[in-house]
This record gives sequence, structure tokens and C-alpha cells, in this order.
Amino acid sequence: MAEIEAAREVFDRFDLNKDGLITAAEFQQAMGELGDHNVTVGLAQTLIDQHDGNGDGLLSFEEFWAARQKAATLA
Repeated sequence: MAEIEAAREVFDRFDLNKDGLITAAEFQQAMGELGDHNVTVGLAQTLIDQHDGNGDGLLSFEEFWAARQKAATLA
């Protein structure tokens, strides 16, 4: 349970307007705040699109969690 709570904290850090979805602009801004100023909105959108299960161009927590789980199995 702690793992999903930690994932929620990370998700919430990226969901700047707290609407439950991460946009490419939010992703870019959050990465900049974390010190990575090389992430463009275009790159952020590409990363989101790779995990966007419903094709809305946004990342929900469920999609974020699924991507995190998939990455954990590949590690």
C-alpha cells in the first residue's frame, strides 16, 4: 500500500492544477522544478502519449500507476 501512496504523491506533484490529470505543460513545469530544464512540451506530450490509455492526451493517475507498474516489471 505504501508504494501506491508514494506514487500518488509523485503524481500530485506533477498535477499542478489538481484536476486529476497531468498535461504536457504541467509535466514540463514539474520537471523544470525538479531541475530538468531540457524537457520541452513536445517531449512531455510524447512521454504522456506512450502511457495514455484512453487517447485524451492527458495522464490520469490510473495511467500513471499502470506505467509505473510496467516499468517496475522491466527493471
